[in-house]
Amino acid sequence: MSISRFRVSNLRNIAVAQLSPSSRINIIIGENGSGKTSLLEAVHILGLARSFRSARLKPIVRDGSPDFTVYGEVDGSQRFHRVGVKRDLSGGGQIRIDGATATASSSLAELLPLQLITPDSFLLLTGGPKVRRQFLDWGVFHVEHRFLSVWKQYQGVLKQRNHLLRRGKITSNELVTWDKYLVIHALEIDKFRSKYFDRLAPLFNEVLGRFALNDLDSDIRLSYYRGWDRESNYDQVLNTALDRDFASGFTHSGPHRADLRVKCGRVNAADRLSRGQQKLLVCALKLAQGALYQQVSGRKCVFLIDDLAAELDHQHRLTLCTELANMESQVFITCIEQQALAGLWSDDVKLKMFHVEHGKVSESEY
Repeated sequence: MSISRFRVSNLRNIAVAQLSPSSRINIIIGENGSGKTSLLEAVHILGLARSFRSARLKPIVRDGSPDFTVYGEVDGSQRFHRVGVKRDLSGGGQIRIDGATATASSSLAELLPLQLITPDSFLLLTGGPKVRRQFLDWGVFHVEHRFLSVWKQYQGVLKQRNHLLRRGKITSNELVTWDKYLVIHALEIDKFRSKYFDRLAPLFNEVLGRFALNDLDSDIRLSYYRGWDRESNYDQVLNTALDRDFASGFTHSGPHRADLRVKCGRVNAADRLSRGQQKLLVCALKLAQGALYQQVSGRKCVFLIDDLAAELDHQHRLTLCTELANMESQVFITCIEQQALAGLWSDDVKLKMFHVEHGKVSESEY
């Protein structure tokens, strides 16, 4: 899976940009504020119909323009796809795939699976459980196609249960039906996630071992918490916590409270590792997820990496670049200085470099 042609119009400071990227490594060089990260943002929008930098449209649409568009030609494993996303300041928008209008962004996600590594990716370690659930569920979504529908059903039942809890004056019998379906969907979600985690963890350990985090590799442990005690049945947990749920007006336990825990020894990895080590750990998670996706689907993710060189010494930059090259995926990397990535790629890697200045993009020699 790779993007063979790419066009951006009126996105941030980019009026018009058209690229024919390499199917392997693409390096985007530019000063801060030049627009290089905006190109990654545009690819992200092509794959998910939303930005990773802002939930608001106004900062994304170029000043003086009513809308932005992103268009890409995607080479799939068996066929070629034309994809377009348009968003306007009024809140409207359109997703087009092969000339037809798509109603859900999940159609894009299935077509163009992305792995994003930015400074915000540190939240996988330092942020709350929601960030790690989203990471885990990205993989489950792409591996188990029933997951999305089951998750939506669970969310619907959970919403109804919480509504009854907030009413206050109800009996536990009124919750019986909702609890029945909540348990059914919860166990199915946990089954999907557990199966996925059991395949992800060994790949993560393999990648992390090649990064050599100053002998800390053996102390780092990845574990999956399903959202309630592993020794208890979920229906029992709901019954035991009923008074607490009534008092607070929401359901305390379940898949909506699941977490992917990363520890170094007995403490959270974020509390022990340096920023550089944290970045490598996050990269190991993303690379392992991309590798598992490739094993299961036979397709490859597109990697978006903002400021790869930051906080990494030369040896770890080399190791990370080698991992990316060996995956043979399409990769888009931003960097301020070309020299920071010099000498990190073998001669057989198909590499292109793009220079961005004041929103204008040009292809240049590496």
